[in-house]
Amino acid sequence: MGGKFYRGGIDAGGTTFKCGVADEEGVLVQQCRVRVTSPTETISQCLEFFRPLYESERLRSFGIASFGPIDVDLSSPDYGTILSTPKPAWSHTNLRAAFEKTIGLPVAVDVDVNGALLAERTLGAAKGTKSAVYVTVGTGIGASIFANGSFLGRPVHPEFGHIPLRRNEQDKSFDCLCPFHSDCLEGMISAKAVGARVGEPSLLTEDDPVWEIAADYLAQACRSLYLTARPERIILGGGLLLAPHLIGRIRHAFYDQMGGYLSMGWNATVDLITTPDLGDNAGLMGAILLGQVDRSQHFALLA
Repeated sequence: MGGKFYRGGIDAGGTTFKCGVADEEGVLVQQCRVRVTSPTETISQCLEFFRPLYESERLRSFGIASFGPIDVDLSSPDYGTILSTPKPAWSHTNLRAAFEKTIGLPVAVDVDVNGALLAERTLGAAKGTKSAVYVTVGTGIGASIFANGSFLGRPVHPEFGHIPLRRNEQDKSFDCLCPFHSDCLEGMISAKAVGARVGEPSLLTEDDPVWEIAADYLAQACRSLYLTARPERIILGGGLLLAPHLIGRIRHAFYDQMGGYLSMGWNATVDLITTPDLGDNAGLMGAILLGQVDRSQHFALLA
């Protein structure tokens, strides 16, 4: 990569850690995926990817957008530490400390959906908005809400994946996968929950009945977000949204559920609910952008 300077970041998901490097113009020049195993092995493999840059002192900043729950309170001594999680051995892992120790740079850490929303507000589908939401629908479900100049929930972060749902009439018999709730969004319609019903989502045909159930539940989520925070844009990302027909189904379900309330017409629905412009790179670009923000300005970085 020559003698230039670079900025690094990690989109730390539950299944893989996506590592990336951008040049000084913000263009991604290199990336790789590391499968999540133990904290020691996963972090070690990520550091190996970045080693040529931090050893040559060409790495200028570093950020991590991580799965949660994670301590994102800048004043906390445990800032950057993953909290209690069902992911084996990952509870109480301090990602920030682990990478700072070796890289030798301050490491900015936030929850993965906040990173994705930062990227989409800076470069993508929410650019120019004053309020926006990013929902990721993958192995788990999380949401980032930005309004009034900051992320909602500071100094913690929302756990939107655990909001309750109204059961779809065609889905009365499914046992919610969440160990805490019998009816929450994540336990009912994450990619993992879809897989528990009918198998690998990417292999399903477009006419599989599970898509109407998914659209109903995700439209309920959008309705709750819209009526609570009144965002200008709701961006739906994550593995389940790779099914290209799903966004249209969600829009139709949301439109029907709103019933004309607040004069929510079809064109307004299409403008409100969309997919990320940055696609699968939203979280990674957000992590890289996080690293460029002075830590004292982190909470208001999108004002």
